[in-house]
Amino acid sequence: MKLKKIILYDEESIPEIKISDLVNFIKDNFSVELVIKGNFFQKLENNDINSLAGTRIFDIYKKYNTFEPEQKTIELERKLCTNSSFMENTTKIEDAKNISDVVMYDGFEMQKFIRENINYITNDTLHIIFTNRLTCTFDDTDSRYHGRAVICANPAIISTTGIIEAPAKSKEFYIQAMESKSQGLDISTVKTMHKGEFLEYHDKRLSKVIEGYILQIIFYNITGESFCEYLDCRLNNAHWQRDLLYSQIEVSKLCKKHQNILDMQK
Repeated sequence: MKLKKIILYDEESIPEIKISDLVNFIKDNFSVELVIKGNFFQKLENNDINSLAGTRIFDIYKKYNTFEPEQKTIELERKLCTNSSFMENTTKIEDAKNISDVVMYDGFEMQKFIRENINYITNDTLHIIFTNRLTCTFDDTDSRYHGRAVICANPAIISTTGIIEAPAKSKEFYIQAMESKSQGLDISTVKTMHKGEFLEYHDKRLSKVIEGYILQIIFYNITGESFCEYLDCRLNNAHWQRDLLYSQIEVSKLCKKHQNILDMQK
């Protein structure tokens, strides 16, 4: 598929996205028209807010089923649509006593919702929505939901919370964090010990990492494939933070195969 236009929907509550830098990155690599729009969810009507609230998940071991959201779920969604920085006040995974306390969404249901709320989608125009909502997808191999940084296809979703939470930190970090919690301590000291090994909220490296996810989305829409098996490629689907930072920050380029494909698009 030949792309002519890419529309980026910003998440203004996360300035580390650096939308103008991403525009320059795309222009340097693809001959497409770029359009920047504001937060996709900010101007939703009440009925749409109700529908978006209906994409939430509360039990990571149960596949999504259509449900009627409770009023408190709708009210939270309304607050997030009005001011997405309110997400900062919700429970983070590292602080949750129960994973159901974390605000999570079925990524494919959210994608379906977005598609229904974009007036006109064509094959030559790619919509990329940035959000601080945590997108998840259900994996049949272990019968549970997992956080996702990116939902490809069109429209595509990049979850800044997913980038931080989905790729796992080191085993050493989790062991030390569990030890601290068992002693009634928070994990701030553990995070300091492992500083730089993983992305944190409002991390300055976020924009550079997002470049790789944008490449994955564009390659998926051009070739039907988004990921590369090699760590030395920005299309690598990293499951560990160390691999994510290696591919996107240290290597910061495509493998030969995918660079050739990119060159053919220019």
